[in-house]
Parts: sequence; C-alpha cells; structure tokens
Amino acid sequence: MVHLSAEEKAAVTGLWGKVNVEEVGGEALGRLLVVYPWTQRFFESFGDLSSAAAVMGNPKVKAHGKKVLTSFSEGLSHLDNLKGTFAKLSELHCDKLHVDPENFRLLGNMIVITLAHHYGPEFGPQTQAAFQKVVAGVANALAHKYH
Repeated sequence: MVHLSAEEKAAVTGLWGKVNVEEVGGEALGRLLVVYPWTQRFFESFGDLSSAAAVMGNPKVKAHGKKVLTSFSEGLSHLDNLKGTFAKLSELHCDKLHVDPENFRLLGNMIVITLAHHYGPEFGPQTQAAFQKVVAGVANALAHKYH
C-alpha cells in the first residue's frame, strides 16, 4: 500500500497521463541494463546487449520495457492493493525467473530518472517524491512473494 496525499496522487496521475509507456518503458529498462550490467543475465534471449547503443536500440528491450510500464500503470490504479495487484508477477519473478528483488528497486529508480529526463520542469521535487513513494511500493509488492 502506498499512502499519497491528495496533492501527491494528483501529481502522479496528472503526469502519468502524459507518459508514452512504450518510449519511457523501453528507455527505463534499457538504462537498467546499461547502468547495472549484471541485470542483463535475465535477458540473454534478447540478443545483442553488448553496448549501451545496442541495449538502447534493442527492440526486445523496448517491447519488454513497454510491458513493464503497462503493468506499472495497472499498479497506479490500485495503490491501495499493490501486493494483490502484483502477486502473480511476484511469484513468477521469484519462483520461475529467480530475479533478485533488489532489481525492482533499481528499476524503480530508472523509471524516476527517465521521467525526470522526459518531463523536466513538470517533474519537480514534489512530483519526484510522490513517484519515489510509488516505485518503492511497487518494488515492495513485487518482492512480497520472496521467501
């Protein structure tokens, strides 16, 4: 559960309504793979991840980034029940994919950075703080099924 004030919720939903999920999702996931190269081991089937340019231009990275941000959007609609919303994804990432749950926090940071890059002045300190709460809540929910 994420506790947002009415102002924070308005800031998050207002900015999110402008977000191009495909563009921001691909860039955020690409940034994760470039900045934290050990995360690439989960994406070996994506082909060439040999350089920053290869990662950022990889269509499979872009497609999966869109998928990730589409799920994130779902979470924004259920801030009061993030654990329930992400229960199946948590189970998948824990039991089948064996993803280190710390990676969810790292990806959340990349989402915030990418939003700041794209929305600059609109992504002021209050909006950033609200998004930090949201990505922390989502990361916690995704890590919920881990033992």
